Amino acid sequence: MPGMGLAFALLLPASGSPRLEFALGILAEARGDAPAAAIHFESARSADPLALPLVERGVRARLADGDRSGAVKLYRDLAAARPADLGVQITYADFLEEQARGDALARQLAKKVLEAALVLNPGHPQVIRRLFQHALAAADGRRQIELLGQLSTDDPEAVLLYASLSESRAASEDAAAREMVDQHFRRGFDLHPGNAALARAASDHFRDTQRPELAISILERHVETAPSSLELRTRLGVLYFTARRDGEGEAVLKEVLAIHPRHELAHQSLAKFYRLRGMQEPARTHADELLKIRGGAPADFLQLAEEWLAADEAAKARILLEKAVFNHPENPHLADKLAIASRRDPAARGQAARLFREAEALRPAKQEPGPAFLVEFAEALLDAGDAQAAEERLRAAIRAFPPEAKKETAAALRSLARLWESGNRNGTAASALRQRADALDR
Repeated sequence: MPGMGLAFALLLPASGSPRLEFALGILAEARGDAPAAAIHFESARSADPLALPLVERGVRARLADGDRSGAVKLYRDLAAARPADLGVQITYADFLEEQARGDALARQLAKKVLEAALVLNPGHPQVIRRLFQHALAAADGRRQIELLGQLSTDDPEAVLLYASLSESRAASEDAAAREMVDQHFRRGFDLHPGNAALARAASDHFRDTQRPELAISILERHVETAPSSLELRTRLGVLYFTARRDGEGEAVLKEVLAIHPRHELAHQSLAKFYRLRGMQEPARTHADELLKIRGGAPADFLQLAEEWLAADEAAKARILLEKAVFNHPENPHLADKLAIASRRDPAARGQAARLFREAEALRPAKQEPGPAFLVEFAEALLDAGDAQAAEERLRAAIRAFPPEAKKETAAALRSLARLWESGNRNGTAASALRQRADALDR
């Protein structure tokens, strides 16, 4: 049986077996027996004092008991026993930094550990990054320059670190220092043109230092080397727009969407590009896709839906609003607009009356429906054969239109007149409604 092995293991003597002690500690921990778990984990560490995960558990236990010196000793002993293990040395140094809290001696010890690690691992970015912070804190400019000089141009991580640390020294204002950053980026990128992080950082560096063509050339070469790098291909398109190379930018972003039709930044960039140039239809198309992909506030959906309706694209407005209502099911304004768009869309007109009633039910009791909604509701009710309910909505709409909405009021008056005339009733009143509508049109 599967449980027999574990039961047998529990009967074995634990001493001398760090793995078994660790397993028993995990088991006790799962059972909620923290004291027993602590005993087993400590036994495991005693049996294998050079295992970093076991030492880390021991450190956490001592810190929980307030034994800071005991925690430091565990790391110190481990670091002394494994001087060539860079991961252990960095972990020890970081621990000393975390525990320093104004303790200059602890910070000095951390620096000493890192300096020793740098001797065994010359030019290692993670060691240099930590030592550089010490040099910054001490305002030791000479040491900062020495450390920067050890960073290789052959390693993308080292190139990125060089640029980051140089910026922290305000090197961007120093022409000579900026030239050194330029050289690091150029050499590193020449060796690793397919590295996305390096390509982006190099491009950003040249863009931020007012050299857009260099920024573009970096991304062009990167995209040629790594065609699947869609994020940077998109950034290239945006940079083309910035450089007024609109045709190239548009083409690149369309390429991105041909590969990944739901790429957010590509849709966003094209929507903005077309808006700025007064090309409303493609701008709406990309804004529509963007809202469907990442969602948005009710106002965003309403504004774009209004644009689709004004452009006589009821189907596109309806599809967008269905997404909006799914995302914001309690919003009455979206429900209203979905009902209106559905009535205007021939493919969904049969559902419109139900959607209008659902929207009406969703509206707060103290919130009156707008007159445009009531007119559209009446039309949907007429399509569904409910003339009486349609008349009620038309009457309410006529009362609700403000005085300045003469055109809309006149249209509602004529709709009510047609309704009466089609039922062969209120003939005189229907004529009066038409005369009133004509007067409003003058």
